[in-house]
Parts: sequence; C-alpha cells; structure tokens
Amino acid sequence: MKNRVTEKQTQKATASDVALLAGVSKWTVLRAFKPDASISPLAREEVLAAAKKLGFRPNLLARSLKQRKTNIIGVVTDEFTNPHTLKMLNEVTRQLNERGYMALLLNVDSDANYQSVLQMAGQLQVDALLFLATIFSDELIVAMEELHQIPSIHVCRSTDSADVEVVSVDGYAAGQELGRLLLSQGYHRFGYMKGQDTSSTHLMRMEGYVASLDAANKTLDKVLFAGHYDREMAYQTMMTYLKNTWASERIDALFCENDVLAFGAMQAIRDFGEGAHIGVVGFDDVGEASSSMWNLTTWAQRCDLQIAEALNRLLDNRADEEGAWRKGELKIRHSHLSREVHGEMAQCGCASRS
Repeated sequence: MKNRVTEKQTQKATASDVALLAGVSKWTVLRAFKPDASISPLAREEVLAAAKKLGFRPNLLARSLKQRKTNIIGVVTDEFTNPHTLKMLNEVTRQLNERGYMALLLNVDSDANYQSVLQMAGQLQVDALLFLATIFSDELIVAMEELHQIPSIHVCRSTDSADVEVVSVDGYAAGQELGRLLLSQGYHRFGYMKGQDTSSTHLMRMEGYVASLDAANKTLDKVLFAGHYDREMAYQTMMTYLKNTWASERIDALFCENDVLAFGAMQAIRDFGEGAHIGVVGFDDVGEASSSMWNLTTWAQRCDLQIAEALNRLLDNRADEEGAWRKGELKIRHSHLSREVHGEMAQCGCASRS
C-alpha cells in the first residue's frame, strides 16, 4: 500500500486515495470536510492527517454545483483606473470573505462585452451579481435582464429603470449640501463637470446642486463634459474652458461629479495661472482627496455601508430602506474656499496650495 500511496503523491490526490490511506470509506472522507457532518472526532482526525500527507483538497466547486449553490458572487465593474472602483473592490471582497463567499471579478469595460461576460457568469452558476460599474447603459440593463434567474443589485449608481434594484447614496441631498457649501463662500457663477453626457449615468447629484442654486436665486451657468471619468480628460476640458472664456465670464465655483474629475480640473486651474481661482468640490472621498496636494472638499459615499446593505439583500433577503448607507458624509477641506478665505489662511500659514 505504501508504494501505491507514494506513487499517488506525484499525481493529484482523490478522496479515494485519502480513504485508502486513512482506512475509511470515501464517504467518510467527504463528511470530514463538512463542518456539520456526522463523523467521530477520531475518524475526522485520521482523514485530515491522510489528506495533509497526500496534499488533498476537496473540490468545493464541484460539490457546490451539485447543491446548486456555489458561494461565488459575480462582481461586475469597470473603470479600473478610478481609485473609487479599487476602494469598492477592496471593500466588497473583504465583506464577501467574512461571509464565506468568493468574488468572481467581471470586467465590463465596453458595451461590446457586456453580454459575453454576463453569460459566462451564468454558465459558472454564480449565486448572485453585484454591479459596481460606473457605466449603466441600456445595453448593460438588457444583458442583465437575460440573466433574470440570477439575483442582482447595483451599488453606488442610480437608474431610472424600475427593474433594477439599487443601493446608492442619496445623491440629490448630497448635491444640495455641496451646493449650499459653495454658496456660503459668496460665489456668483457656478459650474458642474460630468464624465459622460448620458442619462444612464443618472446620479441625482447635479439635480440636487441645481436645486440649491435655485433656492438662492442662482443658476447653473456652465456644464463641462470630460467624456469619461479620467483625470487627463478633465484637465484638458478645464484648460480649454479657461483659455476660451473671458475672465469676467468664467465660473468661480465648480462641482465635479467625482474626485478624479476634480483632481484634473484643479490641476488645470493651477497650471493656467493668470490669477484664476475656482472653488472646487468633488464626490467619493478617495484616499488622495485628503492629501496636502489637493485638500479636496468632497462627499464620502460610505461604500462600506452600501456594500453591506447590498449583501444583506442578496444573501440574507434583508433590507434596511432608511439605513445610514443612504446618507454619506461631507468632508470639508480647503478646495472649496473663496479667494479671500484662501488669502487669509495663506497669511496665517494654515492653507495648502489650491
């Protein structure tokens, strides 16, 4: 028997090999790897020792497929250059690990591969789909509908579609508060920078912002389209605007749809010089936002709370409709301040470059 076991060690060990070495049945081996299975402590110890010697690992995927439950969640996302995406991926994989689930990462970086990627997820029999994608196009919704048998939910993104379940911060209320913050600085001309010019990226941030301006008898004077959530594109968009607009007609306050756009816009304002000053706020509170380079005033979405709520719904069928996940948190730093306040802070040595 020893020679046979030694020979088997050069191959991939099976449950039958473990059973032979431990002197038990194959079914005893399988039960030893199930936490709730009925098996004596001695038999379990012998099986685990034999498995360790042979390097045997149970095929959890094959077993779960038979049980029609894989403990795999498909995480659908794009925008891997966006630090907020990485922040969400870190959070969702951490929370899934704590719940005993694995994440299958599905990259939908273009409309062309939505269908093929989601079909692959269906073939692998994932238990659910968690969407973190920033692009929420009609094509993506159609592809999701074809997988109606798989529960799904979208995090950090709103939509007009009644067929898509969403867990997202109250962007309207956040937009209002950021608008009121800019108004408090005494600005007169207001702008907003978007990524893509599509209705499918409906966030309600701009609507809340406009509502706060309306309440103060102000208007949204300029909407800038970067074309993507890309720092360089935001830089070029802002630089072009500054070069092509008379100083007397320029906006003096700017709400950027996310922090990445804000970084690009702020860098363009600095590089343009000529005394240009525009108060800037962002959205997401990525790690870089709090650095002395930017001191960006922004809105923290609390993706940890949103992901927890989404997983509660997907895995436990438990929802908290008015939980703290809807609120988020305003992070006040320096980037929104008016020229006068910046000047006062610079004189006392308490303001960073903006």
